[in-house]
Amino acid sequence: MSDIDPAWLAATEFLDYEHPAIQGFVAATVGAGDVPKEQALKLYYAVRDGIRYDPYSSSMRRDAMRASTTLLTGVAYCVPKALLYAACLRAIGIPARPGFADVKNHLSTEKLTRLMGTDIFAWHGYVSLWLDGRWVKATPAFNIEMCRRFGVPPLDFNGETDSLMHPYNSANQRHMEYVRQRGEFDDLPYDELVADMHAMYPNLVAISEGKAGGDFDHEAIGRPAA
Repeated sequence: MSDIDPAWLAATEFLDYEHPAIQGFVAATVGAGDVPKEQALKLYYAVRDGIRYDPYSSSMRRDAMRASTTLLTGVAYCVPKALLYAACLRAIGIPARPGFADVKNHLSTEKLTRLMGTDIFAWHGYVSLWLDGRWVKATPAFNIEMCRRFGVPPLDFNGETDSLMHPYNSANQRHMEYVRQRGEFDDLPYDELVADMHAMYPNLVAISEGKAGGDFDHEAIGRPAA
């Protein structure tokens, strides 16, 4: 741990693990006798499946991005879910950094793709965490119920190998393709992310701010088979 930057364990504006809700969530999820890997896995699945994924919930307000807000609302898109997981890890002394990449999503819904105007999802969130003397990546974005609707295997994490989005779904159709790495950070680079979201996806941001409607779960159910 001598090479670990203290910033990777610190509470921050967006990784606000000192909030009572996060403290309670962590205490209820991990056991007193768990080793760090067991703790990391339990928290991964608790965030993955306990927080419903919804891209229409992608509010750009500062408070909406905080880990505590995600936990209290129970719904978020990939970035706040990654921030929540990173915050929980730091709360138990596991160094963690939120990371971001642009991905090409081949299995979006028709409405979401139309609103975005592209199949490139910028600033897709994941977490890089320090376990057993090395960094591994984990992506707690898609809850298991959503994966079933899309026919995509839920993304598991074993604490030993990187857990990144599947390139294919269960029908061997293209799913996710990583096209650009944006890096890993001590905290959310809020201003840069928000500027890009407003510039690239103004219609999606409008929905997330309550100016229009969106029901991602219903769209996934009604999506025509390929």
